[in-house]
This record gives sequence, C-alpha cells and structure tokens, in this order.
Amino acid sequence: MHPASHSDSVAHIYSHHHGWLVGLLRQKLGNADNANDLAQDTFTRLLTIRSEELIREPRAYLTTVASRLTAQYFRRLALERAYLDALAGMPEDTVPSPEARMLVVEALTAISRVLDGLSPRVREIFLLAQLDGLTYAEIAAQYDMSVNAVQKSMIRAFQHCYAAVYAA
Repeated sequence: MHPASHSDSVAHIYSHHHGWLVGLLRQKLGNADNANDLAQDTFTRLLTIRSEELIREPRAYLTTVASRLTAQYFRRLALERAYLDALAGMPEDTVPSPEARMLVVEALTAISRVLDGLSPRVREIFLLAQLDGLTYAEIAAQYDMSVNAVQKSMIRAFQHCYAAVYAA
C-alpha cells in the first residue's frame, strides 16, 4: 500500500470510528480522559502498520488493538499500585524519586509483558527459581515433577526472555 493511501485510510477510519472507539473505551475504563488517551494510542499504532485487515474490518481491528492497549494499561496500574504499596512501608529517606519510580514501573511493565508470553506453569517455575530462590529440586518436589522437567521449563523461559529482549 502506498504511504499516502495508508495515511488516507487511517484518516478515514479515524473520522468514521474515533467516537465509537472512545465510547467503547469509556465503558471499559470508566473515564473519558483515559478513553481518549487510549483511543489516540490505538490510532497512532495504526499509522505504523500495513494491513488489508484494517481496511476490511476497521472496527474489529480497532477493538483488537484497543483491547491490547487496555490490558497493558490495567497491568501497568496494578504494577504501579503494588509498587507504591511496597514503597509505603519504606523509611521516607529511602523512597526513590518520582522519576526513579516511573522508571521502575516502566521496567516492571516490560518484564510483566515478557513473562505473560510464557505458559502459566513455565512462568511459575521461572519466578520460583529467579525471585524466590528455590532450587530446581525444590521446585520439582513442589510440582511433583522431575528436576529434568524443571530444567527444560527454565530453558524455555530463558529462551523466551532472550528472544523478547534481543530478537525484538
């Protein structure tokens, strides 16, 4: 598709579907400002893609993109809340600056997105080993599986994380 025609298509879709998308997002988010922000992010994403599906089924495509952005938004809110709760228990002089907090929340969000690409069992095994410090034998006993199966799960998790960071 020629760049000008793609931009024209996005502009056409924007003019015909923006209000509908904002309404849909407002229902999900309960907030007009956040709905407008996510709608804008959705259309910004459309400018970077080249897809005939966008033209054939614009509302289906917009719904898919907006749903993914909404899930990311809620994931970020949950992580931010959990992080702020953890900070609330820290002595005041050790609490990081607002800028540092923002960087940590962004990093946690990125890590969460990567880990969401793992199967639930592999993710749990990976987190038990990496965060809780359990040995492969302890994890194997907890899940009633062999140490070899735990090793294979860890290999899958490391390969997935490597691909997410270095192959992207």
